[in-house]
Amino acid sequence: MAADEVLLESALNDSICTLRWYRWSEPTVSLGYFQTALKAENRETTSGIKSLPQVRRLSGGGAILHHHEWTYSLAIPSLHELASHPEKIYGRVHAQLINWMHDRGLAARLRNEAFDKKGEPFLCFGRGDPNDIMIDIHKVVGSAQRRRRGAIMQHGSLLLARSEYAPEFPGLLDLGLRETPGYSSIYELGWSLCNDLVGKSDSTTFTEAQRRRIQELQVSRYNSSDWTFKQER
Repeated sequence: MAADEVLLESALNDSICTLRWYRWSEPTVSLGYFQTALKAENRETTSGIKSLPQVRRLSGGGAILHHHEWTYSLAIPSLHELASHPEKIYGRVHAQLINWMHDRGLAARLRNEAFDKKGEPFLCFGRGDPNDIMIDIHKVVGSAQRRRRGAIMQHGSLLLARSEYAPEFPGLLDLGLRETPGYSSIYELGWSLCNDLVGKSDSTTFTEAQRRRIQELQVSRYNSSDWTFKQER
């Protein structure tokens, strides 16, 4: 999460557009920016995840269980053609993801239906948004954004398989995907997204200055219980 915030800062300060794909080293719950951490009234419906590590992310939306999935973060600078139309970013990214699934024999589609926002479930994959990617009646990709002075960070989760911590949500492998997509497949997907959004792309790593900033944010924010549980204070 600290690394993703640094990418948003790079978009804001240096007009750099970045797409990052990653996986998590252990099952973890990332809370939406405006969420309360596992509220008492959610305990019954989230009993499978209440013992897992939690971290608060910058983007909004519902909590994500990061287990058998890939996470992406996309940082868009304020001068990007899509920055003035944040909703269109969902469309551009999700169209590429749907094409990638179609190429693998999955009948993915956008939900294209509005949902009542009252009393939303705690977990993102139990919620409904017109921009969700669906296979049959099951949500397999959800995304959310954070905007900062014109720059935009978009987070998304590509659900590969159901987790024992939330077995009610099947993933691509449960819905017909024949084999687990490896790094090369995700790398190919990342390049297609970059080429669509940027027009050209380079494979880069974090600079030393960015690494120092990531470490600073880890200590000052993302390892802090004041940040994780801030909505309860």
